[in-house]
Amino acid sequence: MRAIVQTGPESVDVSEREPPAIGPEEARVAVHATGVCGSDAHAYRYHGGYEWVQLPRVMGHEYAGVVESVGESVTEVEPGDRVVEDPTRRCGQCFQCRNGQENVCAAFSVKGMHRDGSYADRTVAHPENLHVVPDGVPLEHAAITEPLSVAARAVYEQSVLTPGDTALVEGPGPIGVLVATVADALGADVTVSGLGADTAYRLPLVERLGIDAVNLDETDLGTVTAEATDGVGFDVVFDTTGHRSGIETAVERVRKGGQIVVVGLPGEASEVALSDLVRSEVQVETSYGSVWRDFERALSLLDAGTVAAAEIVDTSFSPADPETAFETFLDSETCKPVFTFAAE
Repeated sequence: MRAIVQTGPESVDVSEREPPAIGPEEARVAVHATGVCGSDAHAYRYHGGYEWVQLPRVMGHEYAGVVESVGESVTEVEPGDRVVEDPTRRCGQCFQCRNGQENVCAAFSVKGMHRDGSYADRTVAHPENLHVVPDGVPLEHAAITEPLSVAARAVYEQSVLTPGDTALVEGPGPIGVLVATVADALGADVTVSGLGADTAYRLPLVERLGIDAVNLDETDLGTVTAEATDGVGFDVVFDTTGHRSGIETAVERVRKGGQIVVVGLPGEASEVALSDLVRSEVQVETSYGSVWRDFERALSLLDAGTVAAAEIVDTSFSPADPETAFETFLDSETCKPVFTFAAE
């Protein structure tokens, strides 16, 4: 089978491997489509906290495919089922898992990093991590279920956003675009902010989705905030930038009594005056990963057509040339590259 294998910093090989064997409690899935996540792209550069990934490694963790075979003890799925996988395995034994907080399991492992991933013709999954894709959802669209589950958790579970609220989403990367889409579908008045590098692809994508977009290299966010919120400030600010400036800007643009939800992972410490947050009684929340319910919600959003997956998914990249997809993503010239491995 074909597999995209990272062999070093910015070094990947497309090679032939034997299909993975499965145990009695595992399933083998023929991968149809698999997406490029920000973590995949940064792991490709092998810096910023990803140096622990043991190489060589088959990359990838966001995918949709068809169950090809199952072990003798598997009853949850059967060959022919169209599925997506929750790529995070939890221990089930730590305090967090037993406390209903398995998204922050103390001993988790992630597909494509701790173990071989989905950038291949076939991959192995635990059945309890598989979700059946509704019949009306194409598999190349279902490939974004995992990041959409992250966005769904951020909006539905971790935020206080309600219909009619104003929301600022900082950062038009994949998670930011999906958070904005979910918030917009909820009935919020959403604005997405980006930088000059985002004007080639990502901010125009946001506008095609019917959501307001602003280039901060050309437009003052203070002016935008005043116009969008009648000078009050945003009810909820979602920081998906993964940069220290995101939370700092959020503090400036959220209203008194509002909420900040940090979804991105800043690589550097931010400088925030907590006294300002206390005096304004601003709620600061975080959102990390997703759980079973979030995956089911994501699939429901795709099935209902609430998320314009055809606009968001970019299938123009070939698995024979993964470097181009990674570099184009890192240059903000695409939003959600999806490799297609097999015909549905």
